[in-house]
Amino acid sequence: MLAFNPAHAADAANGKRLADVHNCAACHGANLNKPISPEYPKLAGQHADYIYWALRQYQMGNGNPHLGRNNPIMQAQVQSLSQTDMKDLAAYIESLSGDLVNKK
Repeated sequence: MLAFNPAHAADAANGKRLADVHNCAACHGANLNKPISPEYPKLAGQHADYIYWALRQYQMGNGNPHLGRNNPIMQAQVQSLSQTDMKDLAAYIESLSGDLVNKK
């Protein structure tokens, strides 16, 4: 018998639900593309792998720049998220149309 762990296909619909529950738009604005402050990033359209890793870094944060990102608001927001939840959120964010520009 061969044991394996099937890959999780990210669920953007669940990601939208999570973004709503965690009220991401409160800081990142409408469609996660119009932040309430220039200090906050536009998220819509950002690559899912980047979003996932940023969320993981906030989760690991603890004020150590070698282990994560240090922002108390974001650290509090992500503590209850599983890795699957973060992948779903990342898939949802990547699916949004936004103002991000790819420079060549």
